Amino acid sequence: MVNLTIDGKSVSVPKGATILEAARQVDIHIPTLCWLEKVSTTGACRICAVEIEGVDRPMTACNTPVKEGIVVTTQSEKLTRIRKQIMELILVNHPLDCPVCDAGGECELQNTCYDLDVTRQEFKAEDVNAATIDHWPLIQQVPSRCILCEKCVKVCHELIGADALFVNDKGDRAFIDKNVENCLYCGNCVSVCPTGTMISKPFKFKARPWALRKVPSVCGYCPSQCQIDINVQNNEVYRVTSNDAGTTNNGNLCIGGFFGYGYINSKERLQEPKVENISTSWDKALERVVTEIERIKAESGPAAIAGFASPRLTNEENYLFQKLFRAAIGSNNIDTEARFGAMRALQALDQGLGLRGASNKLETIGKADAVLVFGADPSAEAPAVDWQIQNAVRRGDGKLVMANMRRTHLSQFANCELTYRPGSEVALAKGLGRLLVNRNLIDEDDLNRSVANLDELKDDLAAVDLDQVVQATGLSLSALEQAADIIGRADNVVIVFGSDITRSSQGTEKSAAIVNLAIMSGALRPAGGLFPLDEKGNTQGVLDMGICPENLPGYLPYSAHKAKFESAWKCTLPEGGLDAEGILQGIEAGKIRFLYLAATNPQAFPNSSRWMKALEKVEVLVVQDIFPTDVTKMATVVLPGSSYAEKTGSFTSLDQTVRSFNQAIRPVGQSREDWTIFAELYGRLTRSQVSFSRSGLLKEVSALTSLYEDVCFLDDDRRTCLKQPYAVADKGLTYQLITVADESEGLQLLTGTSVGHFGTTSTWAPAPLEVEPEGLIQISPADSQQVGVNDGDKVKLTSSYGSTTGKVKITSKLPEGLLFAPHNFTALGIQQLVADGNNRTSVQVVKA
Repeated sequence: MVNLTIDGKSVSVPKGATILEAARQVDIHIPTLCWLEKVSTTGACRICAVEIEGVDRPMTACNTPVKEGIVVTTQSEKLTRIRKQIMELILVNHPLDCPVCDAGGECELQNTCYDLDVTRQEFKAEDVNAATIDHWPLIQQVPSRCILCEKCVKVCHELIGADALFVNDKGDRAFIDKNVENCLYCGNCVSVCPTGTMISKPFKFKARPWALRKVPSVCGYCPSQCQIDINVQNNEVYRVTSNDAGTTNNGNLCIGGFFGYGYINSKERLQEPKVENISTSWDKALERVVTEIERIKAESGPAAIAGFASPRLTNEENYLFQKLFRAAIGSNNIDTEARFGAMRALQALDQGLGLRGASNKLETIGKADAVLVFGADPSAEAPAVDWQIQNAVRRGDGKLVMANMRRTHLSQFANCELTYRPGSEVALAKGLGRLLVNRNLIDEDDLNRSVANLDELKDDLAAVDLDQVVQATGLSLSALEQAADIIGRADNVVIVFGSDITRSSQGTEKSAAIVNLAIMSGALRPAGGLFPLDEKGNTQGVLDMGICPENLPGYLPYSAHKAKFESAWKCTLPEGGLDAEGILQGIEAGKIRFLYLAATNPQAFPNSSRWMKALEKVEVLVVQDIFPTDVTKMATVVLPGSSYAEKTGSFTSLDQTVRSFNQAIRPVGQSREDWTIFAELYGRLTRSQVSFSRSGLLKEVSALTSLYEDVCFLDDDRRTCLKQPYAVADKGLTYQLITVADESEGLQLLTGTSVGHFGTTSTWAPAPLEVEPEGLIQISPADSQQVGVNDGDKVKLTSSYGSTTGKVKITSKLPEGLLFAPHNFTALGIQQLVADGNNRTSVQVVKA
């Protein structure tokens, strides 16, 4: 520790700390404009000048390291004079447009001028400011307001890794410019700008900051669940912000979090109930639902009724949905889209580790010595995971291994890239495991203690033929050895895997192979982690709440624990139950006559054309959603639900942190919070007076399950509760034997989520659509030459399940033989080309 004195106060700080950091430790305020705690120092503004005893000139506090015994003065007449002159120089040719500047009221430059009593301008200079830059999507840049603090440049480079922003020109002609093709439109440059230089176009001239009410909330677009503030006025969302201090995302947001709120205010929202496509009252709509349920139950029994809940709903809503179906309707035919991905990962985790989600907290990733990203695009599926990986491998000393079929945003930072052949995931995982053994990179003592079937593990890996692994994956042995060395030599290992794995036809087996690799690599140690990703916001919560026929809430096996819930709910629960595939087959066979879709659109399901044809056969279709779709057009009854901003509840993030949030605005039109719809249907069906509340529902979950037994409630205004990290018990790990092979022949199409969109919801938000207005079929340069197409040309894709036509985007991120298309856009209809429960298929491509 280094000891120093600041303004008469003694302070001890670690070696390498700056004077500014030391001053903050003892609550001494030093003015700054260019300093930002979460990025490296710039020392550009000079406002933080301080005096050091024995030094003949002022020093900048933000980038001057402390020394033993120094005496620092932060306030004096000399410093005040210097700071005022610096401010006057900064303000040369700064426009006096504060009344129309969007930063008015929260401008750091304005506040500093006030604090330093800068009331007039003593300097003049030729105005050589660049013209306003207005051609960038979503963001306007006003160079005349810029003080060249470079906060935006540093956030873009150091935290997001986009390297879009840079300083153009020199001297007083310098200004912030952008390589537009690199921009991810995260909006963080707007957030950190201390003036009105970087302006959000969607917010420009909409409201004054001091007139907005900030409501703490949680972004539900992806499973990172960044902590945000919804800025509202007159029951309308005007913008979304996030504070650096006190948030798990450190104030950083992505395009969805910062710009994606526009769908909440959309005029296209469903705002009134409908029966047979005719507007009606809530009473009549709900009565129709109840009447149809009772009629079909009387004619065919409750087994003829099925429903889907959603990762877009809160924990409380999903819990109430399954209770409505099981206790009030008498049907266990319930499922969610997690069936096609996340649930497969959960099954593998449970089988091998007794784990039902990520093994550690999100911030663990940022401290890793080695990170393996396997079959995932964290930038698209969970951007906060991307930022944590960059913390580890760019700001820290960690190394990154990228094992994917295609290159992604994070590939540029990889120390080792394993671009494997489609379908070879199991072979690759086993090959890496074998190399860890061959190169003496495993902890034998740890495996002896923790693995229950160590002999099977050894026998299975001994049988792995590395020559066959090389042939199957298309990778060189040296690349595999490099990856094994990075993973095996690291003390703290993190493995992240995603939808390329989990949404494939053998997602459970492939996930199990990665779980096995986690056991071998030491990723399950306290400072490591295993993180399965799914793009939807509350996927962990929907699984926790038991929206599947196999489990009750808290992952309690349905048959074994049915009696416990019957006693608590005072009812008789049904036997058996159908999952998504069983429901689909039941509809096609005419056995499922009533289907309830809550915040669910089967147009996004694999083999979507089969689902859409099946929906035509459903006798009664109830759709509860927030936007009109092809599915709502088919519905018998449409019930307008609400967005996350219009409800109170909780989500559970990918690292099993439960985050509560409050209603920011009232539901639009006649729409209602989804849980109130379920509650009223429950009361009408059971002919009882029910009084559900959010807190009451969570208490019920806690009483019936062990789901929240080990949570730790934080003392914060966001009511956050953390689940304890996973701890490996003696003989608590099971190595899973996997023998499957996923063959791929011909040109392959892979479907997944776009970096700029989240599910289908963001395609109703104007801002993300401005950046990515439609789904494009991505193709490699080599394949584009063979097909004879250029950027923007249309192609027709045909598989054995269907066909579609879309525009082409040529990209070097794809290897020859692989296409990629986003499933976010129902108009593209890419999901009709893949088989049930799959994300990849062989296709033929022709120019359209």
